[in-house]
Amino acid sequence: MATLIAPTQSLGRDADLFVDDLYADAPDVGATLLVSHVSRYVCDLNRAETDVDPLTVEGGTARSAPHGVIWRVTTDNRPALLRPLPFGELERRLVRIYRPYHQTLQALLAKRVAEFGFAILLCGHSMPSRGREGHIDPGRERADVVPGSRGRSTCSEQVLRLVDRNAAAFRFSVAHDEPYRGGFSTSHYGRPRDRVHAIQIELARRLYMDEQTLTKKAREFENLRAFCRTVTEALGELSLV
Repeated sequence: MATLIAPTQSLGRDADLFVDDLYADAPDVGATLLVSHVSRYVCDLNRAETDVDPLTVEGGTARSAPHGVIWRVTTDNRPALLRPLPFGELERRLVRIYRPYHQTLQALLAKRVAEFGFAILLCGHSMPSRGREGHIDPGRERADVVPGSRGRSTCSEQVLRLVDRNAAAFRFSVAHDEPYRGGFSTSHYGRPRDRVHAIQIELARRLYMDEQTLTKKAREFENLRAFCRTVTEALGELSLV
């Protein structure tokens, strides 16, 4: 039985629309591109699989997880679920979607470490250009680029400086960890002492799309795609051994 009741507009506004297109050149510069085609309303891959509460999933144990591995409200605080999901439905999504994704990601990182002595994970995201109701910064204009590294702890300073330099070259403003410090993937995999560096990069949607119609702005999109290619290529040229 269907349980998703999030408004149609929320499905688009709460998605990282076109981010896969922005990083489409990654394989051309030697990087591996791993893309999810599943809505975070179905299964949010950037959350811990245990991040569920009783209002979201029957038998959930987390204290409060409106935006856990299953979302029960939109970022505008509107209901996304008709009722809590059965625990069996959560397990089905974890088995079919969540765990295969993270098993693949972990294997890719291990392969890079074995081959090069280190690995860099770039978690590509997009964000509303201004904090909306329900966000931690409602009404506030955000920077163009927000690198998240959990207080500069999930990657080396070389990685952070590289992102800063390239953003400056494109005349983009930067705010580290504000308002996003990096999600589960960044904190879980980002362990420089184990030779895995992880950084989350949030891009303000005004840079490449109309945030009302949710459509690309052609010229601006190509400029931002060039930025993403440049950053990805430059990260591939770093030596962090």
